Amino acid sequence: MKFSSQTLLLVSSIIGTLTLAACAPTNNEATTDHSNGMTDHASMSMNDMMTELEGKTGDDFDKAFIEMMIPHHEGAIDMARAAQQSASHQEIKDMAEEIISAQQKEIDMMRGWQQSWGYAQ
Repeated sequence: MKFSSQTLLLVSSIIGTLTLAACAPTNNEATTDHSNGMTDHASMSMNDMMTELEGKTGDDFDKAFIEMMIPHHEGAIDMARAAQQSASHQEIKDMAEEIISAQQKEIDMMRGWQQSWGYAQ
């Protein structure tokens, strides 16, 4: 199926905006489970994620990046599934299918790296 560049730009903008909104917590802060001091990366905004990466290099950066990207990608998959169910335009539903496929492949790759590199929790 061919899409016009204008349609792709519009759909990409909508999904990008929705993805960012899904990743942002209502209070703009990451939540922390105070029982173990772990950060809930799924509730972090993009700015919070970038701040979390500041000053990190090497394995510290790689581990933090993967720990934040997996829930970020999972959020994109959740949104894409919602689009498959609720969108009125087939273009959005088709793009949602592509998002699910691509994001899941990347999640699987990052989980493999976590195991290979000893980052698994």
